[in-house]
Amino acid sequence: MIPLIQAAIVAVFLGTWQMLSPALGLQFFFATPLAVFQSLWALMKSGLLFYHAGITSLEAVAGFLLGGTLGMGIGILLGRHQLLAKVLAPFLTAIYSLPKAALAPLFILWFGIGIDMKIFLAGSIVFFLVFLNTFHGVREVSHEQIAILRLMKANERHLLTKVIIPSAIVWVFAGLRLSVPYALIGAILGEIIAANRGLGFLISSAAGRFDTAGTFAALIAIMFLALVLNRAITFAEGRLMPWRAAEEGREVPI
Repeated sequence: MIPLIQAAIVAVFLGTWQMLSPALGLQFFFATPLAVFQSLWALMKSGLLFYHAGITSLEAVAGFLLGGTLGMGIGILLGRHQLLAKVLAPFLTAIYSLPKAALAPLFILWFGIGIDMKIFLAGSIVFFLVFLNTFHGVREVSHEQIAILRLMKANERHLLTKVIIPSAIVWVFAGLRLSVPYALIGAILGEIIAANRGLGFLISSAAGRFDTAGTFAALIAIMFLALVLNRAITFAEGRLMPWRAAEEGREVPI
């Protein structure tokens, strides 16, 4: 039932757009869905869409893994060491408050205009989202459980593997799911600023030619890519936390 309602909403939206755009003389600003589809099909047929989407995917996934790994590691470290967290808190807050787009020119100076710059830019955005969620997840772990395990002579490794990480994993995945679109934002922002390939380059190239249909086609490709990456995170979450999938009524992946 829900998919039918969603399909109906999409059909009404596209139909209204298709009729109103030429009727109001707005094709230059809002290309019709038919023109967008033709542009998207031409990109797919030529193979350019898959080439540029592959580049953006590589940058976003690599940045996601880099930022996510560092965010989880440092989040667990500071979550377990309160004094160190208090010492570093103002510095982390200052860096987190800095708009990440402002880092792009600096990253270009450090890493050039190649793929590395986009990966590090995406990773810097993902890092803080995962770090903050992991840190709060570790801090929310039951102190009673930790105290009981310490009475049972558990060491730090036992605490991490038996209580802290399993308890904080819900927070970690919340940060990971939240950071997926931001990894794409970092990669595409870097491509728009300085690149000759990737979906961000497609957007800037089409916009520079006043090709509204091509710009919308690239945006649609980005949306589909974001959906695929979100689906991958949901799949991993279902494998690592099958009880969550059961609670939400989703099928547990095998």
